[in-house]
Amino acid sequence: MKLTETENREYKQQITKDIERSVIGFLNSDAGGEICIGIDADGTVYGVKNYDEESRKLSDMIRNNISPSALGLYSITPKMRNDRPYLHVTIAVGPERPYYLNEFGMIPRGCFIRVGTHSIQMTERMIEDLYKKRSLCTLKNTVSPSQKLTFAQLKIYYDEMGFSTDNDNFLENLDLYTDDGKFNFLAYLMADRNNISIKVARYADTNKIRILQKTECGNCSLIRAAHSMLTTLDLYNETAVEITYPERVDTNLVDTEALRECVLNSIIHNDYITGGCPVVEFYPDRVEITSSGGLPSGLTIEGFFDGVSRPRNRELMRIFSDMKLCEHLGSGMKRIMRTYSPEDFKITDGYIRASFKYNEHALEVMNKQKSSEKSSEKSSEKLSAIKERILELISEDNVISADAMATLIGISSRAVEKNIKQLRDAGILERINGDRGGHWKIDPEKRS
Repeated sequence: MKLTETENREYKQQITKDIERSVIGFLNSDAGGEICIGIDADGTVYGVKNYDEESRKLSDMIRNNISPSALGLYSITPKMRNDRPYLHVTIAVGPERPYYLNEFGMIPRGCFIRVGTHSIQMTERMIEDLYKKRSLCTLKNTVSPSQKLTFAQLKIYYDEMGFSTDNDNFLENLDLYTDDGKFNFLAYLMADRNNISIKVARYADTNKIRILQKTECGNCSLIRAAHSMLTTLDLYNETAVEITYPERVDTNLVDTEALRECVLNSIIHNDYITGGCPVVEFYPDRVEITSSGGLPSGLTIEGFFDGVSRPRNRELMRIFSDMKLCEHLGSGMKRIMRTYSPEDFKITDGYIRASFKYNEHALEVMNKQKSSEKSSEKSSEKLSAIKERILELISEDNVISADAMATLIGISSRAVEKNIKQLRDAGILERINGDRGGHWKIDPEKRS
């Protein structure tokens, strides 16, 4: 199939200066886009010689030559076509539009937007209109409620991922400061101690009346809280186990991949500044994941379900991407849509809520297992009652026979003998002087 450029896809044989125009064009558009480096505009695949070197070169160009900062708004991944490696660059819609070339500033010569298969200069009116729509409150420009912050947990996670945290610019490179040098709200979210908590609860009914279980993951670095939440989900998202031939079958109440993606999305895109914190609630028939804040400005409902990426918190997404907690921009929603549908979501100006019904087969299997367990419990209670009746009869007549007890209790002699054996094994009942001419003796201490 011939490769062709579209409004949302552009091909570049190699990295050149004009690629910055294309990146800015996608940042300023309403849908973002992708650039494939190593493929010519006519579809010929040339590939790239050194993925790491080319990826680093492009990242440096975007970081140093484009404003506002586009960190967290793009991802670069290696792909193969015709046995040749090329760079696949995914670019999200920017929340601080218009983006521009530092060389020229926020003027038509430095601002571009995607029109058809080209990135063209914006007019002064277009620049002005986009600037008016900019988000006023972001994690970067909102001052942290505390300036006494430490980041030991964050550094441990970055060290484990192979990043260097020894340099003095570590915190600055993660955009943890406002322009005037104060810790911002992103720093507050990443700090060892904060008042941010993600809650998960299980209810006995469908109306939140009776709570069976409640867990809070938070008051620490949001990265640590996210890992804790993922572990907690494994406990709440119960598994129905069927022993079948040739192998056993495990079915979760909710699709594990979709649940993970949805919860991570709720954490990454939550409105922490003007809203609350994400909440995950398990009911007898469904799970609901709620995040504060509606759709980011400029993102339509259709775009949301199509996987168009317009991060509310681009700096936060960048950190989660470093931690491998989110992958390609917009891919999480596509994975959710493999199992669930737009009808499973409620989107308002104040919140987004996903409601996933439990797998019917898993519920059926688990209900059968619970019914079987209840029957076993009743059977155990019945056996306990039989033992108590046997001990009562022996207390009244310590030479009574098993046949006589069976008649009085209304069970078989074999059942009486089985219970007597269990009582003897437990040390509660003892036979004195053998079966013939002997009698029963009860140990009152062990009986109690």
